[in-house]
Amino acid sequence: MAFAGLMTLAAAGAADAATATREPAGTLPDGTRVEAVTLTAKSGVSARILTYGATLQTLSGPDRDGRQADVLLGYDDAADYAAHPNFFGVTVGRYANRIAGGRFTLDGKAYQLPLNDKVNSLHGGTQGFDKRPWRIVSVKDGAVTLALTSADGDQGYPGKLDVTVTYAMGDDGALTITFGATTDRPTVVNMTNHAIFNLSGEGSPMGATGHRLTIPAQAITPVDANLIPTGALRPVQGTVFDFRNGRVVADGLRDGRDPQIVMGHGYDHNFALDKGLTATPGLAARLEDPVSGRVLEVSSTEPGVQFYTGNFLDGTFIGKSRHVYRMGDGIALEPQKFPNAPNQSAFASARVDPGKPYRHVMIYKLSVAK
Repeated sequence: MAFAGLMTLAAAGAADAATATREPAGTLPDGTRVEAVTLTAKSGVSARILTYGATLQTLSGPDRDGRQADVLLGYDDAADYAAHPNFFGVTVGRYANRIAGGRFTLDGKAYQLPLNDKVNSLHGGTQGFDKRPWRIVSVKDGAVTLALTSADGDQGYPGKLDVTVTYAMGDDGALTITFGATTDRPTVVNMTNHAIFNLSGEGSPMGATGHRLTIPAQAITPVDANLIPTGALRPVQGTVFDFRNGRVVADGLRDGRDPQIVMGHGYDHNFALDKGLTATPGLAARLEDPVSGRVLEVSSTEPGVQFYTGNFLDGTFIGKSRHVYRMGDGIALEPQKFPNAPNQSAFASARVDPGKPYRHVMIYKLSVAK
C-alpha cells in the first residue's frame, strides 16, 4: 500500500527515543511502489529501510568531528536496486551464501535450486528475498516490521514460509535486525543482511581496506575452487585469516601465498565464531576506521560470519552520488549459518520445522572511538 505523505512516530513520552518516519520512495520499472522508513536515534545515527528487498539503504552517523556520512554502499534510487542488483544492504533468503550444485536432501527427498552462481545456488536463487516487494506490518517506537510470504516450491525450496524482518533503532544508535520465519513443511532457512560498509563514508576514494578488523574466531571453513566449504575447520593462527587481535584488512587481502586468498579473489570466507550458536547476540566482528574514528560492532545469535571484501565489484557498478564501486571499496560482515550447511552434517543445522520458528537476531552498532 502506498503512503501518501510523511508519518513520524516515537515512543510515547520519550522525547529522546528513536523515531520512525515513513514516506514514498519511488516506483520500480514494473510499476511497483516502494516505501521507505527512516529510523533516527538521539545519538545522530540513522537508518533508511526500503520495502523492496527489505533493504537497508543507508546507515549514517557522525565521525570524531561530528561530520555525518552514510557508511553503506548502494544506490540513491530504489529502482536501481531492481535494475542493477548486487545485494547492497538487502535481506538475503531463503538461504544466504552458497549451496553446492543448488542441491540438498531433506528427509530423504532431493531438492534442486536455481544455479545463479556458476555451479551453485547463491543467496536464495535467481529470485531471492532481495528481489521481492515486502509489505510493512508496523511502524512504531523507532522500529519497522516488514513481511513476506514465500510459497511452497519457491526457488525450489519446500514449504510455505511466512517471513518477517524487524529493524529497530536504539537510543544509542544500535540497529537491531530480527529475522523470523514459520513454515508448514520441513525446510532450510538462513537469513542475514548483506550491508557493505565503508566507515570513512560511502564513496571514500581510499576504500575500506585500511580499516582494522577483529573477528573472534579461531577457525574458518576453507573453500574449494567453487567457494564451497570443504567441511573442514582450518585454524587461523599463523595465517592472514587471524583477526582475533585485530589487523588491517589490506595486510592479507592480496597475499597470494595463501591458496584460500587466491580462490576467494581476496577475503570471501566464513569464520566459525568462538561463541557458536547463541540465544542472545554475541560479538561477531568489530570494524574500526582510523581516518574517521567510526567503529562498527556486529553482533549475532548465529555461529558464523562471512567476511567479504567486495571482490566482484569491478567498476561496472555505479552507486550513490555516481560513485564507481571497485574491489575493496566496502566490506561485508554477514552473520549466518555456515555456507552449504544443508549438505554438511557437521555444521550447525539450518533445518526449520512446523511449530519451531526460525529466529536470527543481529545488531549493527555504529559509534565513534574515544
